[in-house]
Amino acid sequence: MDASLQTTMAPLWTAIVTGSVDSAPGVFFPHAAYLQMKTGVLIDPASDYMGRLVAFYRLDIAAYHQALGPDASTAKLLNVSASAADAAYIPAGACENRIGYWHLSGARFVYQVGGSVHSFGVASLISWRGEWYVVHLGPNPRSQNVGTVDQPAIGPGVVGPPGGC
Repeated sequence: MDASLQTTMAPLWTAIVTGSVDSAPGVFFPHAAYLQMKTGVLIDPASDYMGRLVAFYRLDIAAYHQALGPDASTAKLLNVSASAADAAYIPAGACENRIGYWHLSGARFVYQVGGSVHSFGVASLISWRGEWYVVHLGPNPRSQNVGTVDQPAIGPGVVGPPGGC
């Protein structure tokens, strides 16, 4: 994918480095868009958005920040890697959604901290009106209600796999 994904995700990197969700305005999937996708499909999409999606996002920001270690403030983002071939159109009616959208799983933040290159995944991005947003930073679903870093690796790791909702 092009460099615009890295530019789009730059505020998320700042949030991870600082451990502050408030440092990433506009990166998380918008509430109004989620309501459009889920109204009539979920019983209470507003509650699901705040109680599950936003709650996990907040927990995940803290977990990703902790994963950077004691030198988090010196961590440098090298690249946001993703494969355009992994983007898939999810049609209306699939994945409990009322409308269709583009989905990308397995993007990776490649960074350097303490002289070593590391990476971790961004579980799920959704394109809404031509802009990419994080909908699941850590894995979804997950077995526990805790912040979880998606596919951490020493080195650049591997982009993907494609799929998901």
